[in-house]
Amino acid sequence: MEEKKPDLWLVVAILGILIIGIVMVYSSSSIWSDYKFDDPWFYAKRQILFAAAGLVAMFVLSRIPYYVWHAHSKIILIICLVFLVLVLIPGVGMVRGGARSWIGVGMFSIQPSEFMKLGLILFLARFLSERQKRMNSFQQGFLPGLALILFPFALIMLQPDLGTGVVMVGTCLVMMFTAGARIAHFMWIAGAGVAGMIGLIASAPYRIQRITAFLHPWEDPLGAGFQIIQSLYAIGPGGLLGLGLGNSMQKFFYLPEPQTDFIFAVLAEELGFFGGVLVLGLFFILLWRGIRASLLAPDLFGSLLALGIVGMISIQVMINVSVVTGLIPVTGITLPLVSYGGSSLTLTLASLGLLLSVSRFSTK
Repeated sequence: MEEKKPDLWLVVAILGILIIGIVMVYSSSSIWSDYKFDDPWFYAKRQILFAAAGLVAMFVLSRIPYYVWHAHSKIILIICLVFLVLVLIPGVGMVRGGARSWIGVGMFSIQPSEFMKLGLILFLARFLSERQKRMNSFQQGFLPGLALILFPFALIMLQPDLGTGVVMVGTCLVMMFTAGARIAHFMWIAGAGVAGMIGLIASAPYRIQRITAFLHPWEDPLGAGFQIIQSLYAIGPGGLLGLGLGNSMQKFFYLPEPQTDFIFAVLAEELGFFGGVLVLGLFFILLWRGIRASLLAPDLFGSLLALGIVGMISIQVMINVSVVTGLIPVTGITLPLVSYGGSSLTLTLASLGLLLSVSRFSTK
């Protein structure tokens, strides 16, 4: 297969979103980090460090032919599963926000579920490309693929981390549909899926509170409805042009840790409607070039790999922006490449390195 130059549109979109993200992490976190750590650059410096590591990983992976990972995808999946089990062990896994989702590594921590998303996309792309002719069969194609998805999902739910689990399952189902699974098969499991989601929500009181807060945030404005109300208070005054970079009012201890899940609200407050459109436009370019790479990939493995990566990022963007604007309940999903985060940022950039690798072997 003939190698081409990296997709310039894709590279520009990635770097553009990343630079905006670093600027917004500093702007949104400077007050909080100065109060908590006596250093307004605390989160920004760490974000730059994670971004640098992620860019190195992206560059290296973009230079390695994507098809090399076909043979190694199984061992990668097994390693990811081992870490998912380790994080559940008390004393190994760290509890934050009620979820045992992190493993401490020196001064930093890693989130195994982030690695699992990429590991499962890699292996599922191999699995589906080898079974494409059997994907129209429920027992031989669809059911084994579904079991492959639900096992790591169950481990993630033991942490529990519903948001990450939903992103992972949604991404994998898109890959299965593209590989040839019949719509009738999805209809068979739709009822079970809805019942399962209701059970997961009902099993945790905080999830019920999030649903209640989404429907009636003003019934508990200082409790369950606090985040979404403060988020809307940030977006509203932003108007078309915003209050100006660094001039957010909601980051002054109104919006809890605004550098993570609700960073888009601060961005909309400071940069306005046009700033939000700029970021979403860059994500649209990423989606467009990712789908193009998938369509022009020389084999099914590369096509499904590219689709899984761009699907994972797109689903996260849709969920995060929908939460911030009050369209769906709070889920705890960050905005890719923009929100503060170590494992998430580094793994997203590494995933985009694989996407760039697929684009280098496009048939046009």
